[in-house]
Amino acid sequence: MSKTKLGSLLVLALIGIGLLSVFFGSVPLLISEVWAALTGNGQEAHRDIVVNLRLPRILLAGFVGGGLGVAGATFQALLRNPLAEPYILGVSGGASFGAVLILSMGLAATSSWTLPLAAFAGALLAIFLVFRVAISSGGAMDVRVLLLSGVVIAAFFSACIAFILSISPARTVQSAILWTMGSLAGADWDRVVIAGVYTMPATLMLISLARSLNLMAIGEETAYYLGANVEGVKRISLVVAALITAASVSVAGVIGFVGLVVPHTLRILVGSDHRGLLPLSFLGGATFLIGADLIARLVLSPIEIPIGVITAFIGVPFFLVLLRQSAATK
Repeated sequence: MSKTKLGSLLVLALIGIGLLSVFFGSVPLLISEVWAALTGNGQEAHRDIVVNLRLPRILLAGFVGGGLGVAGATFQALLRNPLAEPYILGVSGGASFGAVLILSMGLAATSSWTLPLAAFAGALLAIFLVFRVAISSGGAMDVRVLLLSGVVIAAFFSACIAFILSISPARTVQSAILWTMGSLAGADWDRVVIAGVYTMPATLMLISLARSLNLMAIGEETAYYLGANVEGVKRISLVVAALITAASVSVAGVIGFVGLVVPHTLRILVGSDHRGLLPLSFLGGATFLIGADLIARLVLSPIEIPIGVITAFIGVPFFLVLLRQSAATK
């Protein structure tokens, strides 16, 4: 399938699922009611549902899903591993530590910004520690050391989280577990701004490095001889992708499989040219997460399932099928 055709299909799917997400929820709305709410002529309750609940939630899902898709494609290229995903450097562990720490201190309710900022700070700490270990005294970055340091840092933060939860009351433990499952229930315009400010410029920056990522996917030595600034591209791309992941986790919790399944699937469909793969990964990730959020809201309505559970239920069997097909073609 051509990149243009697939891109058009993803745009149509994104628009369609986005519209369904506006109309359907615990309180279904008619087209006329949604239009009246958007134009300021409808009921106050309908306006509140559309403008303050569903639209921020859809946009946040789009930014988070798109960002995770692009970050996953970037990590898979730089690490030359189709199974790499955005949380591979321990970012989710650092963000979870920041969030759990704030929840245990009872500070999460002080401001809508407190929990996201704490999670983002924890993610930045994880990124700093991982890169500090991976960069040698000569200034070069060893990818193998980077991966191992990510595993170690993630294990360290997991131990810290376990210790905090072991001495915390039951309500804090429950809140922490729900946060780590991922959720868009707390979506508001502030979180949309946080996600958008980080995700969109970072995505454009990675797209501008698409040619260099194509060379890096072949191998660092080959990329060097073909004129790529290997260390520069590697550092910039990894840091930017990690920051996208940090921003996504800080506003939505840990949502798995988006950054793994989406870019891997698109790579099979359109190939490994990142000039097309990265924009398609953004569209695919946004569409996937908005759809997953719609399912999470509707399946047991009015009870809402954590979105991380839905992405796992969809992603695990789908990815196993892809792996089986890939193995059969070899």
